[in-house]
Amino acid sequence: MRDANVYSHVRALPRMSWSRHNLYNLWKRSLGELSKEATFTRTQKTLFQQRWTAKQLVRAYHGDFINEKTFKRWYLPTTLPDVRPRRQLSGEELQEIGKWARQRKAVETDKRARKQEVDGDHEALAPVGSLMFAEVERRIDVVIFRACLAHSVYEARRMVIHGDVLLNGKKHQNSNTRLAPGDMVSVDPKAISFLRKKVEKPVQAEKAVDTTDEDKEDEEDESPVHRRSTAAETKADRSDLTPFNLPAYASPFLFIPAYIEPSFATCSAIYVRHPTARPGYSEIPTPYDADGEIVRLAWEWYSKVRPRMRSKRQLARMPENRR
Repeated sequence: MRDANVYSHVRALPRMSWSRHNLYNLWKRSLGELSKEATFTRTQKTLFQQRWTAKQLVRAYHGDFINEKTFKRWYLPTTLPDVRPRRQLSGEELQEIGKWARQRKAVETDKRARKQEVDGDHEALAPVGSLMFAEVERRIDVVIFRACLAHSVYEARRMVIHGDVLLNGKKHQNSNTRLAPGDMVSVDPKAISFLRKKVEKPVQAEKAVDTTDEDKEDEEDESPVHRRSTAAETKADRSDLTPFNLPAYASPFLFIPAYIEPSFATCSAIYVRHPTARPGYSEIPTPYDADGEIVRLAWEWYSKVRPRMRSKRQLARMPENRR
């Protein structure tokens, strides 16, 4: 299997999975003994080593099933959106500009608004570093995992490849497809592992023991009310309700991003829009700080090694240029 050793406790790399081993690796990287490896404020590593470590960590979670060459050429954006505020002008500069433009009232209004923003402690920075993985979040298998219809992205890929997924009502078996806003993905409920009945191990039949006369008398004296309750329990066990067996330790991963609208009654999800970032908040789930030094160093690594130029044929194959 391709994902046989992805939960190795030695490497301890977080993945897109609900596995209890993955939760342990996440703790190990966040609070455990390996948490100091990703702290670059006091380190003897070179800048190259820091960037390489950061790139290894983020790629282990965001699209580790994508070939590195393919990721750099087709999934890595050329630039990140510039939503950071520019240098604010001083009061004297604003007054001079206002006198020259004869817009003193507009300048005073803007000055009061900026002062209120500073006094209210509003964060003016948006964590755009995580948006380098926006194209990965558009993949059909990642959307199925984010919609909590599969306990790992690897299981979601198998669902797509085995033909258990419908894209806009049609059978779809290409796990590399990137969705457009408004696309609907439906999963066959029979393919979802936690909607199946648990298979119990067969118990060896015990040797029959002869019942005594007292046991027979107890069975005869059994009340009809008790018999009715036993029959009702048996009928309830044989009901046609869909079983729901959530894996253990899955609660930390049960969340839905804002750009996906799921329907658990129909086992489907709609990709509403592309993920974005707002001041102090990033919509792309990541185990690291969305604008921390790990994500920044990873972007610095890819900005050095990403393809500089793309041919016209390659640009025509980009998702936004396809017809």
